[in-house]
Amino acid sequence: MSESSQSSQQSSRSSSGGEPAGGRAAAVPGRVPGSSGSSGSLGRVGRRRLAPSEKYEVFVEVLTQQATQREAAEKWGVDRSTVIGICRTAKQGALEALAAAVPGRPGRSAERVELEAARAEIERLRATVTEQAVVLHLQRGKAPWG
Repeated sequence: MSESSQSSQQSSRSSSGGEPAGGRAAAVPGRVPGSSGSSGSLGRVGRRRLAPSEKYEVFVEVLTQQATQREAAEKWGVDRSTVIGICRTAKQGALEALAAAVPGRPGRSAERVELEAARAEIERLRATVTEQAVVLHLQRGKAPWG
């Protein structure tokens, strides 16, 4: 191979997430040096589970543009698709929480709203049964004993 083609391959490797131009793999938390997974692809990050607080930190870093998705993935030792999923989930959760909040009132969960509706229905039915019992008593009069 010619010298120019070798240097172009090395630079393309470093820009595509493979080994840096120096030929050594950079130390990344969560990555085992020399292991490239069963597929043999370069730069593949081993599977790592992040705690919820770590996921929040990843999301904040990307949201506030302290790091790109790629930089955050490298820093935390996860795949870039994991960072994308974390950001997508956080955005969806935030939108759902904001949609559930009614201005001027404390937020109520869907379960609490359903429970309050059921209690109101029970009270309405109790009043209806009481009213019907009074009407029946007035129509029939008091039943004789025995």
